[in-house]
Amino acid sequence: MLWVISSTAVGAAASDPPDSTWVQLQGLPAQGRAPIFAVAVDPANNQVVIAANSQGSVVRSANGGRSWSTVHPGRTAIDAISFSPFSNGLVLAGTRGDGALVSHDAGSTWSVAAGLGGRSVRVFGFALTAIAAGTDHGVFTSEDGTSWTPSGLTTPGIRALAVEAIHAPVRLLAGSDVEAAGGALTFFQSVDGGATWKRLTPALTGTMTLRLVSGPLPPTGNVRPLLAATNSGLFASADNGATFNPLSGGGLLPTTDYTDVAFVTSHFDRFYVASDGGGSGSGGLWRTSDGGQTFPTLRPPQASVTALAVSNDEQPTLYVAMFQPSTHAATLWAFHDTGGIPVGPTSGSSTVASAARKGNDSEASAFGRLLASPELPYVALGFGAVVVILVAVVNHFRGRYR
Repeated sequence: MLWVISSTAVGAAASDPPDSTWVQLQGLPAQGRAPIFAVAVDPANNQVVIAANSQGSVVRSANGGRSWSTVHPGRTAIDAISFSPFSNGLVLAGTRGDGALVSHDAGSTWSVAAGLGGRSVRVFGFALTAIAAGTDHGVFTSEDGTSWTPSGLTTPGIRALAVEAIHAPVRLLAGSDVEAAGGALTFFQSVDGGATWKRLTPALTGTMTLRLVSGPLPPTGNVRPLLAATNSGLFASADNGATFNPLSGGGLLPTTDYTDVAFVTSHFDRFYVASDGGGSGSGGLWRTSDGGQTFPTLRPPQASVTALAVSNDEQPTLYVAMFQPSTHAATLWAFHDTGGIPVGPTSGSSTVASAARKGNDSEASAFGRLLASPELPYVALGFGAVVVILVAVVNHFRGRYR
């Protein structure tokens, strides 16, 4: 009976990482010495995580990254993985030059999406009844993610894409990775689900748009907050991209490139910002709970953040891919953000285990592996639960025989 109780307690504690604590996850199988660029978490289950390794294989975890299984063999690199927030179990993966993959069972099985063959698919955007994909040849659209057709924008390469209105008529905003004449960034906007487009040249710094993200509707009004991440800053718009205000620089965020932005559930003013620093060491991970007025750091174990996935919870679990340029080590971490001060390795510490020492001291080696294990916090919690139960049992019997 004691073992059943303690096992249940350990299992419950292990379902989520400890509060506001960085926990290193199991490495991806066959990852190699390259960054991880694609990670996604199921909005219906924060333990189901999909990622892509350096070989282009799709890997899946059903236990929050504590173990991984390969669910689709790699043929080419994958740059984007996205779950639909509106269709349960629908997840898409965009490849580098080989179209897209689609799954309708939360990533357990995959098939090739029709109509995108030969395209580099870099980003997906979801409306209630339509899906858009940004590719190296414009934007494609689909009703179900299985078959795709070109939209009215077929020429420029699209790296960033946001759905500004999810109801019909669907409003889309796309960012090109090609610098326009005169050095200005180029956006394209559609107010009819991609049938027609117009060019926008907002006043933003940078030569490339890396991310466009729309947030939930605020309590008043019908315009979603829009964030634009470029290779030299982060900007916010409250008028569907007509004008932008800088959120980086001036002591808020560093003036650098931003690799990912993600909102928290239904909060228009709560979001996370990730950067790999462009190799400059100025990357990191920040959150805001006041619409971008302040950006406290989450103190990630490494400064270069290459991918970010945020669960669909009020206190979300973050799955974060990091990269150490000096060692070419790619790591995955989980962080359950409960609003506390982040706990974990300092940003300057290495997460790569050192080589095993020569000798026959197997007990010392086993103990060292335990200390270096990413499961150590769970083991400690489980051990503590067992100790508390044993003390209670001893006190109970001592009281009976007094």
